[in-house]
Amino acid sequence: MADDGQGRLRTEGGRAGGAAVASGEILLGVGLLALALLAAYRLYLRWGTRNGPGGAARQGEAAALPRMKRRDFSLEQLREFDGARNPRILLAVNGKVFDVTKGSKFYGPEGPYGIFAGRDASRGLATFCLDKDALRDEYDDLSDLNAVQMESVREWEMQFKEKYDYVGRLLKPGEEPSEYTDEEDTKDHTKQE
Repeated sequence: MADDGQGRLRTEGGRAGGAAVASGEILLGVGLLALALLAAYRLYLRWGTRNGPGGAARQGEAAALPRMKRRDFSLEQLREFDGARNPRILLAVNGKVFDVTKGSKFYGPEGPYGIFAGRDASRGLATFCLDKDALRDEYDDLSDLNAVQMESVREWEMQFKEKYDYVGRLLKPGEEPSEYTDEEDTKDHTKQE
């Protein structure tokens, strides 16, 4: 390589080296354009759809909901609270059920984590998988998860406890629901605020 007198480098091979540089620049430009389009699409999915048809009404309806009384849920009962059939959105993590309605832009039907609404999200959160395959239709005891994945589930549980209302437990098959008093329910809700 040598200086061509105008501050540019030229290769000994002449045009062949210049063609390689030009095609590399074209590939870089195409790659950057593709990344920009992907970023714009992701932003549209995240922010554009929440204000789409019924989006604002759904968020307003969810904000007006009273605080949910404590109770336990079977998987079938939990599925009713998916944000589509019912404006309230619940999900379970590590056997605990949380009301994530105030996070409807994330957990609502059109949100990036909407797949977890009305479901036990433990396995999906532990494995960082947002596919339907990560969710089970029957009770999942998580016994096949490794130590790192179980630690991840516990960390997610702590994050949900800090941000959302705990509304009860996810029942194992054949398990009877607990009876909660109004005093227990009120005490727990004021503790979280």
